[in-house]
Amino acid sequence: MYSQYKSSSNGGIESGVREREVAVANKRSMRGCDVVLRFLALALGFAAAVVFGVNKETEMVAVTLVASLPPVNIPATAKWNYLSAFKYFVVANAIACGYAAISLVLTLANRNGRKGITTLVIILDLVMVALLFSALGAAGAIGLMAKQGNSHVQWNKVCDLFDKFCERGAASIGLSGAAAVAFFVLVVLAIFNLHKKH
Repeated sequence: MYSQYKSSSNGGIESGVREREVAVANKRSMRGCDVVLRFLALALGFAAAVVFGVNKETEMVAVTLVASLPPVNIPATAKWNYLSAFKYFVVANAIACGYAAISLVLTLANRNGRKGITTLVIILDLVMVALLFSALGAAGAIGLMAKQGNSHVQWNKVCDLFDKFCERGAASIGLSGAAAVAFFVLVVLAIFNLHKKH
């Protein structure tokens, strides 16, 4: 009888200790995942803003002024700040990059897990998801127009001439998309973590 009591008592203590250890390990792994994703979003957003921000290409374009004369070669430049959608894209990525840096500091400083700071960070993560996906839509729409043209509005294909500009733009859109996904995963993890607590 004593041995039965002793084994059940130890079993209860050990299981309680194990549950606490698992909870602490889960909390640490969630915090580590959170930090890694924020750093990833910071790096990707910074890279997207810089790649598109320095994106510029100049090419010679043959322009026919008079039908009876030969075409004249004129230098034409493609630059990110010539279109408002590309300006929005660069600024949105710069904002997301700055926010990722601030939220990384807040996450590292908030070791106690204060609800006010955690809730604010989750809401702002969601705002960054919306901001980046809207910027991706704007830049992607103009990029698609530049690649395929549009005969209805008489827009010619631009990427045939400015191929490097379009390639760098596509790379920047890909980097920004990865940053948006990182913020989205942060929101999903935060919701999952809140659901687990309740």
